[in-house]
Amino acid sequence: MTFEQLIPAPARVEGPSGGSFRFDASTTLWAAPGTEPVERWLRTSLGGAFRLPFAPGTEGAPGGVSLRLDDSLEPEAYRLTITGDGVEIRGGTAAGVFWGAQTLRQLLGPEAFRRAPVNPEAERTVPAGVIEDAPRFGWRGMMLDVARHFMPKEGVLRYLDLLAAHKLNVFHFHLTDDQGWRVEIKRYPKLTEVASWRSRTKWGHRASELWDEKPHGGFYTQDDIREIVAYADSLHITVVPEIDVPGHSQAAIAAYPELGNTDVIDTAALGVWDSWGVTPNVLAPSDTTLRFYEGVFEEVLDMFPSTFIHVGGDECPKEQWKDSAAVQERIEQLGLSNEDELQSWFIRHFDKWLSARGRRLIGWDEILEGGLAEGAAVSSWRGYGGGIAAAQAGHDVVMCPEQHVYLDHRQHGGPDEPVPIGFVRTLEDVYRFEPVPGDLTADEAKHVLGTQANVWTEVMEYHGRVDYQVFPRLAALAEVAWRTLPAPAERDFADFERRMTAHYGRLDALGVDYRPPGGPLPWQKRPGVLGRPIEGAPPNV
Repeated sequence: MTFEQLIPAPARVEGPSGGSFRFDASTTLWAAPGTEPVERWLRTSLGGAFRLPFAPGTEGAPGGVSLRLDDSLEPEAYRLTITGDGVEIRGGTAAGVFWGAQTLRQLLGPEAFRRAPVNPEAERTVPAGVIEDAPRFGWRGMMLDVARHFMPKEGVLRYLDLLAAHKLNVFHFHLTDDQGWRVEIKRYPKLTEVASWRSRTKWGHRASELWDEKPHGGFYTQDDIREIVAYADSLHITVVPEIDVPGHSQAAIAAYPELGNTDVIDTAALGVWDSWGVTPNVLAPSDTTLRFYEGVFEEVLDMFPSTFIHVGGDECPKEQWKDSAAVQERIEQLGLSNEDELQSWFIRHFDKWLSARGRRLIGWDEILEGGLAEGAAVSSWRGYGGGIAAAQAGHDVVMCPEQHVYLDHRQHGGPDEPVPIGFVRTLEDVYRFEPVPGDLTADEAKHVLGTQANVWTEVMEYHGRVDYQVFPRLAALAEVAWRTLPAPAERDFADFERRMTAHYGRLDALGVDYRPPGGPLPWQKRPGVLGRPIEGAPPNV
């Protein structure tokens, strides 16, 4: 592999200079204090792929790999230096060293992404030169919805590996929704006994007449969550949990009916939802509900050390609140004007609750309606508008507009695409996405923490379908999040496509069931399953 085949492409390259370094059984590994996690990762990944013993080395010894911290570099920046005598990776922090190690792995070719050697006689050389690089954004992420279709723990750990391979550092974990509750809360056992499974599942768009009649479910124990969080931390990935309130909560209401609007609907008759879209069954804004979710969040905070906690806050229909005498009395007691302000009050309650515990609330851009909670950050999904409004008001923003980075949306308009949902968004479309809107001033733009791709799994019933929707487009998002690129229209997509030719080999070695450039393979098609095939259709059509 050469320096010209890297994804994301680095900021600065010197070389190749004509020489090279070859990894073999005599290659040593030395790690400065603070870089030990990267040392362990190299022993596991490259050591496993090439059966390298990586004997402990000494500082500066020829014939080895050296890992160092360098406080002259930005925290996630790295400098990778390769000579005929060895390899040195310097980083501003261990995270920077780790990203440099990921670049080294790419330079070693697709075989470096396997778990065991497939060709013991293959050359294991890297070209001599220097690569200096640093990310544009501190938030480079992917949201994975495991509520609609559950992904077992091993699949989640695999996706953390895939994020790390693309220098992504945030895993937004969508754990609850109308169709399932996926995290153990010990004080509320019915959330896993009842809310974690549904009796059947709509197959395709909700207008489809097809059903999968077998029960679907699953959840992560608290020890599973701690393992996922610890593994992510070893890869320098932060896990941001999402517990949806006050909408997208029918699964919780099915388990604990008192959480719903009991004076307007028989909540005891509700089950975990088996279809898609937006259900009218939302949480009651009562003290009972607040205390319940405070209990939930207490256990969530114990499992997730992340600064940010995502509370959803999106797509909360207000019809039941309008019809509920108890809710209308609540609005009057609180001195609020309408149901939008009531939702804002609900979100503000948890903003203050989380802030008092040293955490920060983040929610979808609907939390802007009725006034944004002080200290809250916004995931801008309905376009740029919410993010622009939030940044202009001094709030932090993660840009993830559905028109650009919703990877559940189809990649091509052809009839063979599996369950065609939403807008056509090609690899090139994602590559030309710009997270910072031109409407923002330089100071306002500083509130854009970064960007993420969102993966909603209504029509992704197993890991191969997730792979197909996510890749190769996540590689494009990774480059957008990492590099400071020209304006979208000026970006060199032909160069990116050329580099992707090499990257497909890495994805093959990792076992990723990506969408090939030429279209879906026979087993990737889903003929006859109704999607939402009208380009430009509203998201809930």
